[in-house]
Amino acid sequence: MNGSSGKCRRSLIVTAGLVAAFFLITWHLPGGLELTITPVKGGLPLLVLPLKPGERFTIRYYHSVENAPIWEEHSLDAEGRIFIEEERYLKFGAGMGRMPGVGRMVKRGDYEVIENMHMPTGDFVLRVGSPGVDHTIIWRGRSTNLSAVVPHVAVQFSGRPVSLLYSLWRRMVPHPATPR
Repeated sequence: MNGSSGKCRRSLIVTAGLVAAFFLITWHLPGGLELTITPVKGGLPLLVLPLKPGERFTIRYYHSVENAPIWEEHSLDAEGRIFIEEERYLKFGAGMGRMPGVGRMVKRGDYEVIENMHMPTGDFVLRVGSPGVDHTIIWRGRSTNLSAVVPHVAVQFSGRPVSLLYSLWRRMVPHPATPR
């Protein structure tokens, strides 16, 4: 074996080792969170939202009795657990209102707001309403109206932490169900 062949082989082994180390390290480092909204009865995800711990997403819809808009802001913690953070609405609609010991009720213009809730919901199921109810997910300024896509379908909201490697991959190649 001559000298240049040995150096080339060593360089190849070192490069392969560095690549393997990169993949192993990034596979085990935290890379953020992912919220998935999937039909309960199965099928492909309707939405896959990358999130940072504490980052919020909103569910907006129109109350079936009051026909007034309601906004529910949610977040995920570092373990992927879902929390409701705030509810905002124009009227004190049927079934709406403050729960004792949860959050603080304030007035913002015409809106009643329950803020600082930080109440765990965990993964939860939402039965998507008809068009007109307009269950809409708002994330990073993008809106997806689930009522226009899957009316009357029960959907599961699930959060999970993802690795740095997965997060880097999804930045380069977003999930097909991630709004752009």
